Amino acid sequence: MAGPNKVIITCAITGAIHTPSMSPHLPVTPDQIADAAIGAAEAGAAIVHLHARDPKTGKPDQSPEAFSKFLPRIKQSSNVVINLTSGGAPTMAVAERVSPAHMLKPEVASLNMGSMNFGLFPMLNRFKEFKHDWERPYLEGTKDLIFRNTFRDIEFILDTCSGNGTRFEFECYDTGHLYNLAHFLDRGLVKPPLFVQTVFGILGGIGTHPEDVMHMRRTADRLLGRDNYRWSVLGAGRNQMPIAAMAASMGGNVRVGLEDSLWLGAGKLAESNAAQVKNVRQIIEGLGLQIASPDEAREMLALKGGDKVGF
Repeated sequence: MAGPNKVIITCAITGAIHTPSMSPHLPVTPDQIADAAIGAAEAGAAIVHLHARDPKTGKPDQSPEAFSKFLPRIKQSSNVVINLTSGGAPTMAVAERVSPAHMLKPEVASLNMGSMNFGLFPMLNRFKEFKHDWERPYLEGTKDLIFRNTFRDIEFILDTCSGNGTRFEFECYDTGHLYNLAHFLDRGLVKPPLFVQTVFGILGGIGTHPEDVMHMRRTADRLLGRDNYRWSVLGAGRNQMPIAAMAASMGGNVRVGLEDSLWLGAGKLAESNAAQVKNVRQIIEGLGLQIASPDEAREMLALKGGDKVGF
């Protein structure tokens, strides 16, 4: 049985935010993604959150076929809970984004809870040279990009996956997204226990001040009821570990990984996802807490089990 001191570590392996030229350690190929996910699980991650990429260019690829090149190997090598993105990349339409979760029936899929500006262009101040033609225009284009997640889009994802037994990681980038989630809870379209991932530090969403973290926690408690959800945090970039430490000390769960930050410390690139997992694990255990195993995470989130997925 999972006790009250258990903390779920999610590791987001590659994402669609960073581009290959930013770090030689960003997983791109199916083998790299599988190795990184298995390594993160061995280091203590109970859940791995997965995107796919074109193995030659590193461009986000949301086809089920791209995911199928690494999912079976991860499943065969680890008991880790697999969470597939339905966010894909901000440039993708909702039908494309939800396709892997619909076809492959994971235990968990992410679900973004509102439309927003999603500014990645500040990274051009740090990174000047790119190996692939798509990288610079992709980042520059976010100056005029709305990441669309309308109420109809959210309902479409919920309906599309309704027969899968898939539960959701509800990604909330700002206060209004918590209100949107409460709306779906009130309508009975989502059921407790909700897995609420509050995201801090994306330009267009809420910031990274401790008051922002406290505000999202208080708002979720008021709108959702503390007994109805499991809270987790994601701090972008250099805010990854400070926000994780703060949330863990407040009874929350944490997410790390190269999707969210390329760094292990000031000016030091993380050489692997596992290195970030080990780092946050030290923080959690230093607080006198314990990390949750994959099966404990399944119990805490009421998941269907790894034997009931479609891969």
